[in-house]
Amino acid sequence: MSILVAIEGWDVPSWVERFQRLFPERKVVTLDEPFDRREVHYVVSWKHPHGALSGLPNLAAIFSLGAGVDHIVSDPRLPEAPVVRVVDEDLTNRMSEYVVLHALAHLRQLPRYMAQQRDNVWEDDRFQPAARDVRVGVMGLGQLGRDAAAKLRVMGFQVLGWSRTGRDVAGVETYSGEAGLDAFLGKTDILVSLLPLTEATRGVLNLELFGKLSQDGPLGGPVLINAGRGGLQVEADILAALDAGTLKAATLDVFEAEPLPKDSPLWTHPRVIVTPHNAAMSHPETIGSLIADQIRTVEAGGELTNVVDAGVGY
Repeated sequence: MSILVAIEGWDVPSWVERFQRLFPERKVVTLDEPFDRREVHYVVSWKHPHGALSGLPNLAAIFSLGAGVDHIVSDPRLPEAPVVRVVDEDLTNRMSEYVVLHALAHLRQLPRYMAQQRDNVWEDDRFQPAARDVRVGVMGLGQLGRDAAAKLRVMGFQVLGWSRTGRDVAGVETYSGEAGLDAFLGKTDILVSLLPLTEATRGVLNLELFGKLSQDGPLGGPVLINAGRGGLQVEADILAALDAGTLKAATLDVFEAEPLPKDSPLWTHPRVIVTPHNAAMSHPETIGSLIADQIRTVEAGGELTNVVDAGVGY
């Protein structure tokens, strides 16, 4: 009974070493070596090549190593086995740190002051809006979204939330579905996207949506923070909205193509902050332990938790 580490773009040896320590009695294999496909009972995946998991007749579960599962469920040759999401306190905390950091950076005009520092410019501008006057709208109220909303509230922001289906979150004004989306957007000064990537959400961060955001808030225009998935955003529309003033600024951690191409104008746009998809990094120690607990639970007769609903894609 072996474990297949099916990863692209990450440090494969670190993950192999972690799972070998967790399961010293089992073989841990990778896609880069020959292995007996009949022996594989579990796969741990991050952006595995489509089709690489076919022909595993005894597969019991596929575990995502990150918060998203679109990289798994988009595989047209995916075997019929449960797909399990990561729900991890460390990953959740890291995402909330990122969201709060960039909401505060835009609140306190940090990109502007960094540009002034580079240009040796001192402007004695005393105006700073207060967090209590700024409305942050969180799109996606799963584990990550709910935690980020709670921590934004601690900082004093007014927090709104939107999800596909209705969710109640303490202290957060919530909206749901298509019927609630426009009202949510119209009250949002900083839009935080933590949505999963599905066929329904692909390209949702587009020019039409940006035009529905509040245009008269205390920041001088709406701000976008996307730390969800790159496929949610239309980058040409983000650039057009920034140049037209429909968006004042953006923080982007995820992109349509990764790594972000060197010739992308997002790199040098004066009102865009680019980070290299590191808002919430999966750590082999913590994620490995969570997956090991799931495997041991199911082998003892228990049930997997955080299994993806194939009908909705998350």
